[in-house]
Amino acid sequence: MKKWLHPGLWLTLAILLVISIWPILTRDAALRERTFTILLAIVMASSLNIILGYTGYVSFGHVVFYGLGGYMGVYAIDKWGWPLPAGVLLGGLTAGLLAFLLGRAILRLRGAYFALVTIGINEAMRTFVSNFQPFGASTGIELHFSVYKPYGGAAEALWLTYYLVVALSLINILLSYWVRQSKLGLGLMAIREDEDAAEVMGVVAPQYKTLAYVLSAILPGMLGVLFFFKNGTVEPKDAFRLHFSIEAIVMVMLGGQGTVLGPLVGAWGYQRLRGLLLTTNWKIAGLAIKDFQLVIAGILLLLIVLFVPAGLVGWLQQKFSKLRRVLI
Repeated sequence: MKKWLHPGLWLTLAILLVISIWPILTRDAALRERTFTILLAIVMASSLNIILGYTGYVSFGHVVFYGLGGYMGVYAIDKWGWPLPAGVLLGGLTAGLLAFLLGRAILRLRGAYFALVTIGINEAMRTFVSNFQPFGASTGIELHFSVYKPYGGAAEALWLTYYLVVALSLINILLSYWVRQSKLGLGLMAIREDEDAAEVMGVVAPQYKTLAYVLSAILPGMLGVLFFFKNGTVEPKDAFRLHFSIEAIVMVMLGGQGTVLGPLVGAWGYQRLRGLLLTTNWKIAGLAIKDFQLVIAGILLLLIVLFVPAGLVGWLQQKFSKLRRVLI
């Protein structure tokens, strides 16, 4: 019980609540949409941190769980008439099951081999869904307006999805903290430092890694349902965007991999920067540059790896020892 009173946990939760609550107090729809995007990024980064930050396995296929979970949940809502909460749970369970099946096979690989396989899985899943007729093949699934009637109409449904994504964000922070403080977390961090030595010391690496992979997948699967339900449509090109996984890696590295607060800080900072770049017309030699935020993401990742590998939170922990108690 004492570990749940850690000031670092409550600081992280307080920051998340400050980010989340202002749109609710003001009832500002535009602010709600901007904050929804930030919270979505926080969940993606914080969940990825479980396998990347704690375990040391770089996954470029994290968006697979978001996409497939989103498809399954939206399909259940559209074709079977399931309520949104049930669809969200189905999305999470589907993503967790996929992670379990994949983890048993691909987590035997290490380093660049694992990273390359996750890219291949994402592309394979995108191609499969693009040709899977029950999911609408390449055109995807489009929700009818009648789906939103039980929630008071489309406008009120948008607020419902916002409340749920706030809840998912809070759950993700608590999950990340629990993993970090548990025996599982200690085993994962031992694997990250030296997997062979960890196994010698009694860590059952395959089981630990698979469990971490499953835990990292469930909330993105639930998140995908909320996002596509809010948008009213889901298509393969939106559900399995490889650059979304790359951006999630950048957010984790920017804030500080292996920390609870780091992914939150990295996601907030990157999304603010991304918003600025998307609303600015960038031109080089008179030519307009599309998706310039991806160029910045690549540069940021390079700079972080070269000069601040511990990320912002890790750097502050190293620089100011007194902050280690409140920055976790």
